[in-house]
Amino acid sequence: MTFIDRRDLGLLLLRLGTGGVLAAHGTQKLFGWFGGGGIEGTGAMMESVGYKPGKASAVAAGLVETGGGALLALGLATPAAGAAAAGGMAGAAAVHAPSGFFAQSGGYEYAAFLGLVPACLAITGPGRISLDHALGHLVNRDWMVPVAFAATAIGTMGVIAARNRHVRLAQAAPSEQEVKEGPFGEEPAGGAAAQGV
Repeated sequence: MTFIDRRDLGLLLLRLGTGGVLAAHGTQKLFGWFGGGGIEGTGAMMESVGYKPGKASAVAAGLVETGGGALLALGLATPAAGAAAAGGMAGAAAVHAPSGFFAQSGGYEYAAFLGLVPACLAITGPGRISLDHALGHLVNRDWMVPVAFAATAIGTMGVIAARNRHVRLAQAAPSEQEVKEGPFGEEPAGGAAAQGV
């Protein structure tokens, strides 16, 4: 008589729940499902928070969340799926970090937690109720964990650094209104005619 180990059942439920949430967020970005913005809307949002080009960033984030979430739920390629999902959530957390920790204030709490769980699953493995186990762990080897995290860390740090650079440049550039009005809020000498308007 066989029985399901409590640890394996717990890992299955954790994978299904976390993977399902990630995949749902990813399909919001890619297809506009569940009230999401799709590539157009998400791309505009990504651009506004410094991830440029916006549409490419939306596709990348959507693929990471949808693919990583689906793989986690299935328990397949768990080191790569968990590391990729954690990296994607690190990118989301970077946007929310200026608002502090707690989600109620717009902080990074939710994104951080949604990245921590896949990272933990990548380390612990998916359990025996998984495709990785059924396939003899072909894409779930111990050496794959540090490799997946290292590759994800390098990619994520590069993306976040580029985003931070875009944000700094946007903050440093004078707005169109400031240019029109001048540094002290007055219209430049000669008015609009002097500007050729």
